[in-house]
Amino acid sequence: MEQHMDILQRLFATPQPIIAMVHFPALPGRPAYDAQGGLDAILARVQHDIQHLQAAGVDGLLFCNEHDLPYSFEVEAEIPATMAFIIGQLREQVHIPFGVNILWDPIATIRLAAATGAVFVREVFTGTYESDMGLWSPRGSEAFLVRKRLECQHIAIFNNITPEFAASIAGRSVAERARVAAFFGADALLISGQMAGASADPEKIREAKEAVSHIPVLANTGASEANIGRLLSVADGAIIGTSLKVDGYIWNAVDPERASRLMQRVRALRQDHSHKEQ
Repeated sequence: MEQHMDILQRLFATPQPIIAMVHFPALPGRPAYDAQGGLDAILARVQHDIQHLQAAGVDGLLFCNEHDLPYSFEVEAEIPATMAFIIGQLREQVHIPFGVNILWDPIATIRLAAATGAVFVREVFTGTYESDMGLWSPRGSEAFLVRKRLECQHIAIFNNITPEFAASIAGRSVAERARVAAFFGADALLISGQMAGASADPEKIREAKEAVSHIPVLANTGASEANIGRLLSVADGAIIGTSLKVDGYIWNAVDPERASRLMQRVRALRQDHSHKEQ
């Protein structure tokens, strides 16, 4: 797969895509799972969020099991199975490119992508971290081999090199982590804040970009209507979730007005940038 800045244009038809999160409610077997509502409740929430995010004009979607607290490094089979079922039920309603992410299992994520037609995956594929979930060494090499074995190497790897809830054990700089991730085959790099909803640091985004100028670097957390201009002044795109929810609360449904205002702001920024280039 090509490893250059054009990959975002190829996947999303824009060089600075806004990728909106579709957060699944807690899935079967997880502590917060709504057994009474069951799969119908999950389907209704995911369908609601897809409809309103697409209506707002986002460039891509990212399906994730965000509510499956506490997160696992190796998920049980019911997690990807349920996500694949829900995505399959709604697949014809998805009209823009989408990716998938199963926290924090890169192998399950690749398998889910292969089963659903996702064009990219988001996960942590490199490094070793001290995290709130314990010592964390992602099985990145195995995930790449699974991608090869399933003959789905067209699926782009978005490697989160500053994962939430964690710190690099070796204390490696963002630049060092960026160079290693690029060397191992990442198609895009992600810079996160300390937790979901916390803004990525523009200086860390800049540091990663200077280290690997041939690979796009996106803001992975904390983007909002208020700071999207500042983030896009340095980042090659943004993944947005919490700020698009009702009351800006991560577990709520998508707020159509928040999503619409965010994309109006992005379109204004793009138009302004286009005028400056002319």
